[in-house]
Amino acid sequence: VQLQASGGGSVLPGGSLRLSCVASGRTFSRYGVGWFRQAPGKDREFVAGLTRGGSGTGYAESVKGRFTVSRDNAKNTVYLQMNSLKPEDTAVYYCAVDDNIILSSMRRSSSYDHWGQGTLVTVSS
Repeated sequence: VQLQASGGGSVLPGGSLRLSCVASGRTFSRYGVGWFRQAPGKDREFVAGLTRGGSGTGYAESVKGRFTVSRDNAKNTVYLQMNSLKPEDTAVYYCAVDDNIILSSMRRSSSYDHWGQGTLVTVSS
């Protein structure tokens, strides 16, 4: 499977963005999905995840209540709605999928075999 992330850009603090990640292939529904981010000079970190059935979600504490992950299997797309953005949200955001994602594994980047190319989000005044 190949992933194409988009939707990044520059936004003022307090603003919103919606990231999209489109997957190739016809078996997207079998995959659990994760969003990760990497800020300059920092390690890649988990942001949000969704199990393949959509019933299980997880969020980093730093984004809980501000970000929402969702999926549309008919469009082979997963979304990350980001509201109330802060300067510390500035990073390159990556989507990833794997067919073995469960709640206990979704926060680990090593759980995912397939990654998108990343999209840059800059939050600055």
